[in-house]
Amino acid sequence: MLPIIEFKNVSKWYGHGNTRTEVLSNINLTIEEGEFLAIVGFTGSGKTTLVNLMTGLLQPSEGEVLYRGQPITGPAPERGIIFQNYSLLPWYTVYQNVGLAVDEVYPYWTKEQRNLHIRKFVQMVGLSHAVDKHPAELSGGMRQRVSIARVLATDPDLLLMDEPLGALDALTRGNLQDEILQIWGTNRRSAVLITNDVDEGIYMADRIIPLDPGPAAGLGPEFRIELERPRDKTDMNHDPHFKRVRTDILNYLVQLGEAGRPDRDASLTLPDIQPIKPGSRSFVSKWRRA
Repeated sequence: MLPIIEFKNVSKWYGHGNTRTEVLSNINLTIEEGEFLAIVGFTGSGKTTLVNLMTGLLQPSEGEVLYRGQPITGPAPERGIIFQNYSLLPWYTVYQNVGLAVDEVYPYWTKEQRNLHIRKFVQMVGLSHAVDKHPAELSGGMRQRVSIARVLATDPDLLLMDEPLGALDALTRGNLQDEILQIWGTNRRSAVLITNDVDEGIYMADRIIPLDPGPAAGLGPEFRIELERPRDKTDMNHDPHFKRVRTDILNYLVQLGEAGRPDRDASLTLPDIQPIKPGSRSFVSKWRRA
């Protein structure tokens, strides 16, 4: 069976010559059918660029990204993405925002078919009571549920999540983690989670791969998460495997962070600059010239 996503020697850069900025370098990655993969890394390391290559919003500068063996040339509904910023139309209701995606993917359905489908996924994320509300009337967690329902209603082969829970409070974030896992477990689609939260990655994924800091970021070693599903957060904290893999990943990231710090020149001395005190001649003179 072909992998659902495959990166072959993929690099991505912007600009040319002296202005060229390398974001990703020589990425080789295979994502299998039904797998839940988490990519973790520092802010600005290129995680969003990586996921945008999977959606088709970006094209590689070098190499190729394949979906079921075919090159990805642009966005398609079989690769749905949940963004961090919700991306809802503020003048549309919950029902209408989800309906936009349903109408695009199922244009030949009857009005009744679309209605039942939309309401099914609104109910799935617990928003039936808010189906006629606008985004401004919803909390951050509820807005994210709408964006999740909108993507899931298209029944994508591959669910991509670009730090979708990063801006939420801890309680809402934990609840949505469970909801995403429950929905994913129902149809066992493939999923990729981009996150900077190691605990979140371990809780949700089958495999975690760090993205080394850029420029020219590359993939680090993979860490297999051998914890039975469904997972319980309380029990997981006492599990030896969880403790070991969490420590291994954090140690790897800490080492990356230390290696990425610029070397300090011990011989470098700062100029002897003294602050100008209010009331002094220098202060008054500078103030008058200003």
